[in-house]
Amino acid sequence: MNPLWTLVPPLVVIPFIIFFGESRRNLREASIILAGIALLAINDRIYSAVVSGKVVESGELSLLANFSLRLSAEPMGVMFGLLASFLWVVTTVYSIGYMRGHDEKNQTRFYCCFALAIACVMAAAYADNLLTLFVAYEAITLSTFPLVTHAGNDASRKAGRLYLLLLMCGSIGLFLPAIIWIATAAGTLDFKAGGILSDAGMSKASIAVLLALCVFGVGKAAVMPMHRWLPAAMVAPTPVSALLHAVAVVKTGVFTILKVVTYTFGIDMISTTGVAGYVLPIVAFTVIASSLIAFTKDNLKARLAYSTISQLSYIVMAALLATTMSVTGGALHIVMHAFGKITLFFCAGAIMVSLHKTQISDLDGMGRRMPITMFCFFIGALGIIGLPPASGVWSKLLIAGGSLEAGNAFWIAVLMLSTLLNIAYLLPIPLRAFFKPAKEPVTEGWTEAPFPSLWAIGLTTTVCILLFFFPQPLINLLGLIQWR
Repeated sequence: MNPLWTLVPPLVVIPFIIFFGESRRNLREASIILAGIALLAINDRIYSAVVSGKVVESGELSLLANFSLRLSAEPMGVMFGLLASFLWVVTTVYSIGYMRGHDEKNQTRFYCCFALAIACVMAAAYADNLLTLFVAYEAITLSTFPLVTHAGNDASRKAGRLYLLLLMCGSIGLFLPAIIWIATAAGTLDFKAGGILSDAGMSKASIAVLLALCVFGVGKAAVMPMHRWLPAAMVAPTPVSALLHAVAVVKTGVFTILKVVTYTFGIDMISTTGVAGYVLPIVAFTVIASSLIAFTKDNLKARLAYSTISQLSYIVMAALLATTMSVTGGALHIVMHAFGKITLFFCAGAIMVSLHKTQISDLDGMGRRMPITMFCFFIGALGIIGLPPASGVWSKLLIAGGSLEAGNAFWIAVLMLSTLLNIAYLLPIPLRAFFKPAKEPVTEGWTEAPFPSLWAIGLTTTVCILLFFFPQPLINLLGLIQWR
C-alpha cells in the first residue's frame, strides 16, 4: 500500500462537496463520510503492513540535489494517520448536527477546507523527511486559516491574523532556518533511526540552539510564548475548535517535535548532551501557567483552550526527556488527549447549540436538561485528568516513568501539580451542572443536541473508556519504533 493513497480520498471528495453544495447537502455530507471511511480503510491497510514488517513507502519527487518530497510509514506516523482519519469521520457527523442546528453559513467552504486540511495531515503523518514534513506543516496552516476566520466578523478576522502571524513567523523565522542548518550540517533531511545529527560534529551549544529553534519554531505545539494563537482561534465554530485541538493542527505540532527529536536529533544525542535542559524549564512553565490561566476562565471554550496548551506541553516535555519510555508516552498521549479533548469540545458545542450558553457560571443545574452531554463531559474530563476509567492515565504514567528513566523526578512533580490543576478546573463543570440549583427555571424534558452531534459525542466518550481497558494495540505499535 503506497502512502500516497492516503491523499486521494480527502482530495477527490472536494469537487463532490462543491458540486453538491448547499442545495444537496445530504449528498454533500454523505460523500465526505464515504471518503472518510475510505481513508480509514487505507490507513488500516498501512497499519497491517507495518505491523507485519513490510516496508511502506512512495516514490520521491526530487527538488534539489538529494533533497526530495517522499512519504513512508513508520509507527508514530501510522498511529497519527489512523487517529486523524477516524476523527475526520466522527467530526463530520458531529458537524452535520452542529452546523445545521446553529444555522452556520458557508458550510460548503467549511467542508472543503476541512478535507484539504486532512489531506495535509496525511502528508505530515507519512513524511519521510524533514522537508516533506515542513511543506505539509505549512499547508496545514494555510488550509485551516479559512476555518479560523469562518464567521467572517471582526473577531474572527483578528484571530485569523494572529493565527497566521504566529504560526508563519515561527515556522519561517525559526523552524525553516533550523531545517537549513540541519541540511548543511548533516547533508540530508531524511528521517533515520538514531537521528542524522549524531555524526555531524556539532558542538553542544549549536545543538542546544538548534533544538530551541525547532521547539519554538513549531508554533502549533503552543509552547509559551508561541501559544496565543490557540485561545484566540476559539472564536471559530466548535467543529473547527475540535479540528484544531484533536484532529489536525496542534497534534501536527507535537507530532513534528516527536519526529524531529526521534529521527533528526536522536534520543541518545539529546540525553547524553543534556541540551534539553535549556528548554525543558520553559515547557514546564507552560504546563503549569496555562493550567493556572485555565482555572480563571469562565468561558468554556477558553478554559478548554488553555487546557490544551498545558496538555501539549506534556508531549513536548516527553520528547525532550529523550527516553524510549517518555517518547512512547508522548506519542500515546497524542491519541489519549485527542479523544478526551474532542469529547469536551463536542460537549461545549452541544451546550451552545441547545442551551445557547458559553459561560461555565451559567451551567448550574443544566445537567438535568442535558444529562447525556454532561455525563460525556465528565468522562472526557477524566481522560484529560488521567483518572480511571478513562484513557489518559496510561500516557501520563509512561511520561512519568520516562522522567525516572531520565534520572530526574522533578518532571513527575510537574505532572502531578498539573493533574491537580486539571481536577480543579475541569471536574467542577459537570459537578455544578448536576448538583447545583439552576439559576433559571428548568423546563421539563431533555434538551440534548441534534442526534448526529449526540452520536459523535457518545462515540468519542466510548473510545475514551475503551482506550483505558485496551491500550495495548497502540503500545505494541509504538513498540516497533526503531530508536537507534
